[in-house]
Amino acid sequence: MRAVISVIGKDMVGILAKISAKCAEVNANVVDVTQTILQDMFVMVMMIEISNLSCGFPELVDSLTREGTEMGLSVHVMHEDIFNSMHRI
Repeated sequence: MRAVISVIGKDMVGILAKISAKCAEVNANVVDVTQTILQDMFVMVMMIEISNLSCGFPELVDSLTREGTEMGLSVHVMHEDIFNSMHRI
């Protein structure tokens, strides 16, 4: 099972490091990352493997959302099945 994390906000040092560290804390493996800077805005989409989480998925979502809020970022976490269903034509 996988999940998609999207992060948007003002660019600053350490965004990728902090989000990936939160994932590592709960045994969520980062399998793919794309990121860019649009003027002064940081935009990232991260795919993580969640099959071996050491916590529940809702706890992971809460932790990443909280981390984003503390950094002034918008962080959204979505199960891959939901993401695929939303983007199917």
